[in-house]
Amino acid sequence: MLAGSLLGSVPHVARGQGPTLDHLARRVLTVGFVAVCFQPPYNRGMFDDWGGPAYALLLLALLSLTALCDAVLAAALAHSRTGWPFGPVLRDELRAVCGIGSAVIATGAVMALAVAVVGLWALPVFSVPLLLAQMSFRRYAAVRATYRQTIASLARATEVAGYTPCGHARRVAALSQAVGRDLGLTEPELAVLEYAALMHDIGQLSLVDPVPAGATAGLPAAEQRRIALLGGAVVRQTGVDEAVAVVVERQADPYAEQPLAARIVRAVNAYEEKSREGGLGGPLTALEELRLATAGEYAPEVVESLARVLARGSLTLPLTG
Repeated sequence: MLAGSLLGSVPHVARGQGPTLDHLARRVLTVGFVAVCFQPPYNRGMFDDWGGPAYALLLLALLSLTALCDAVLAAALAHSRTGWPFGPVLRDELRAVCGIGSAVIATGAVMALAVAVVGLWALPVFSVPLLLAQMSFRRYAAVRATYRQTIASLARATEVAGYTPCGHARRVAALSQAVGRDLGLTEPELAVLEYAALMHDIGQLSLVDPVPAGATAGLPAAEQRRIALLGGAVVRQTGVDEAVAVVVERQADPYAEQPLAARIVRAVNAYEEKSREGGLGGPLTALEELRLATAGEYAPEVVESLARVLARGSLTLPLTG
């Protein structure tokens, strides 16, 4: 496995892209785990009495345990690399195992049984479906990336029109995702949160008179709600997921009535605006203002999560466009 991984990294190195060492280590450790679990008992003849369906079930159980080990390793590597909470990351990895992971497990069991009948020719034959599945997955990932780029470009309309400062939407989206991970949101929920954060100010395009510096946090509650509703209407017309429009149009509601994503966008947007206005002491002053306003405007758990994210210092936000 190590030799194959190093050989497979040669084309990437030739293109100037180094191998991902944590990914290689994860694969080698996973294969080592399944080898240690299976090979010694097999060599001692402990599986000689397992035949037919029982042996197939044994292989499926062993491969399922290996997939669990791989998910734990992936979550541990992501946690050490990014500082994201281990529990939510592991939950997302386990959810992924139920998808393509189940196909890999089933194919692996069939390959192991087929090798005993037709020899090593079974390996390339049964690897073809996995290769096709990988190609389809990469195409799906490319479509997702293009979709995100389209939303990001649409979100920049307020910056191009001069309604909001350059880079504001990207900073709010990046910090909102960090807070969402700290609060344990799943990957689909984080995607909705990111899109809503990118487009949270798009309702300002409907205003005749722009808000100074695009700072909506200091506006009266009724005006904030009107801008949010206008933004939700614009998002609905773009064909983006309905959940994104709901978050955008409810970001100015009382926090007790908001979904969690809307609470996050509201608090992070206010923090970004206040810290931008406060000079050198802006971040600390802005966070203190948000804490003082948790009685009525901002969700306390979101503000405390924001404080934890900022204290970790694991996020670098772009200051300009």
